[in-house]
Amino acid sequence: MTRDPKLLEKAIQPERLHETLLDLLDIYSPSGKEADITAYLEKLLRGAGIAVEHQEVEEDRYNLSAAMGPGEPFLYLVGHVDTVASWDLEALGTREEKGVLYGLGSADMKGGCAAMVEAWLALAETLQVDERPPVGLLLVVGEEENGDGSAAFLDRCRPPWAVIGEPTGLSACFSHYGYLEANFITRGRRSHSSLPELGHNAVESMLRLLLHLGKNTLFDRDKSDVVYSIREMNSSPAGFVVPDRCETWIDLHLPPDREPMIIQEAIRRGIEGAHRYIPDLDVEISFDVSYGGYDLGADNSMASLLKEIYADLNIPFRQDAFRSHSDGNLFYAAGTKPILLGPGSLETAHTSEEQVPFREVLAAARIYAALCLNLVPEKTDDPAVK
Repeated sequence: MTRDPKLLEKAIQPERLHETLLDLLDIYSPSGKEADITAYLEKLLRGAGIAVEHQEVEEDRYNLSAAMGPGEPFLYLVGHVDTVASWDLEALGTREEKGVLYGLGSADMKGGCAAMVEAWLALAETLQVDERPPVGLLLVVGEEENGDGSAAFLDRCRPPWAVIGEPTGLSACFSHYGYLEANFITRGRRSHSSLPELGHNAVESMLRLLLHLGKNTLFDRDKSDVVYSIREMNSSPAGFVVPDRCETWIDLHLPPDREPMIIQEAIRRGIEGAHRYIPDLDVEISFDVSYGGYDLGADNSMASLLKEIYADLNIPFRQDAFRSHSDGNLFYAAGTKPILLGPGSLETAHTSEEQVPFREVLAAARIYAALCLNLVPEKTDDPAVK
């Protein structure tokens, strides 16, 4: 049985949490421009008497971290404060309808960040210093670009466990897809647009190449377990000409047991075969971003503890695999065991309808606080804490 979660129930303040989330949503914080939101969060935490450390990532960019309890934290609550860039801030502006908050970053992942901060405030206000568990709070920059915030943290600290507040609809994700970014460049010969027979169209080559690769079972959405999306395509910017260059990025999300290297080789073989069908094909491919997935399994002390906490809080316990890319891949590669668990869902993230139900944000704050409250490493059988 866990320590009574009601011990923190009064300390979790829905009004304060709601205000924090609205404030976060009103601060535009795309990757690389997180200064305003980190300043806001630092002021909020320091105002509550919490010691906050800057972890420099690059000049004028830093993570925020805090720790409580004896020794090095056994678990960190991790949230990223950056969002994707907005193409229309007005369309992605903050609004609230029937208990659902809309706005850029509401699900990914300012809802999770607000819940973690509220949980931290509740722990600090409720527990005496000698009662506090060995936990940390980490608010990172740069997740939506290259994960440089988490990478900077992991250069200095590698805790046994982390809970990352990505939008999972409060499902506990102990497994995580891998990620592979494929970059294709086709080259042709430029000519005047009215004389295409004198040139070689790089866009046509790219389209034919993608259609050829699409015949591979790897890209068959009905049969393949690999999730892919053609994210971006552009060609040479010169006007009224046959384009001599075309570049395409494809995102591939791989089930935990799929090795990125094997997928890379399959794509390379497909391109080699394309030369037989596409005249004068000149193509270059690179895989600049590659992360393997992981599966921690459900038979561990943290899963058992979360099941008890959900039961105590009358929340249905669900487990799932996180299908997108996140800093969880970086934490796992560094030797930390990351659980992804947060309010909201991926379905609307990065869209004009991005949203998070406030009831899920409040539930997440209670889950995070109860998890930290009941985290007594010496009482677990997990060998990682011995």
